[in-house]
Amino acid sequence: MSAERALTAFAGMMVLISVVLTVYVSEYFVWLTVFVGANLFQQSFTGFCPATIVLRKVFGFKTEKELALKS
Repeated sequence: MSAERALTAFAGMMVLISVVLTVYVSEYFVWLTVFVGANLFQQSFTGFCPATIVLRKVFGFKTEKELALKS
């Protein structure tokens, strides 16, 4: 799995978790959903996402480009 696909999966998981927390814990968890969405929006324009850095350094994910060069 590439870093880009892992980022998408992570963002989706965070949105689902924040919705559950919003419903069962506090309505203020909706701000977590807003944060994730805003971060994905800015990442689509800038290409920068702090979560990708963590996924690459901590979990060793490679980018699509790096995976293509290996093949």
